[in-house]
Amino acid sequence: MSAVPRRLRLILAVVAAVVLAVMVYVALGLKETTNTVVTYRTSDQVALAGVGLVLAAGILFLGRSRVDADAEGVQVRNLLVQHRLPWSAVRAVRFDRKSSWASLLLENGDEISVLAVQAADREHAVRAVEGLRALRDAARANDPVRPPLLYDD
Repeated sequence: MSAVPRRLRLILAVVAAVVLAVMVYVALGLKETTNTVVTYRTSDQVALAGVGLVLAAGILFLGRSRVDADAEGVQVRNLLVQHRLPWSAVRAVRFDRKSSWASLLLENGDEISVLAVQAADREHAVRAVEGLRALRDAARANDPVRPPLLYDD
């Protein structure tokens, strides 16, 4: 089971395309001229277009979050951090009504945000949370070492 933030990625792609288009438009509109302060050349045009590419890539980078899960465990990739956890370390998969994204409540009391499962994706997010919970429950049912807690979801 895998999930990515669909709506966020779409919005980021549109914003990145607009930023790139504006930077290319400005670069093409920058003529080789000399005013009293600065001399503009073709290299300045290329540099502006390059800045546009870097900005667009940075915007797209914000949508790289992903969650992958199987019978063994779950792998969460958020913006800069990646976690690989066995299901025995996950107490619950949470997605509160007012939350913007899902989270994993861990056995040690920590909580890991799952930015790939966002409320904005609605039914896709619900299916992803249900899939994560089903995988977690199946793994916990096969765990002979530790019986499930009464308050597990």
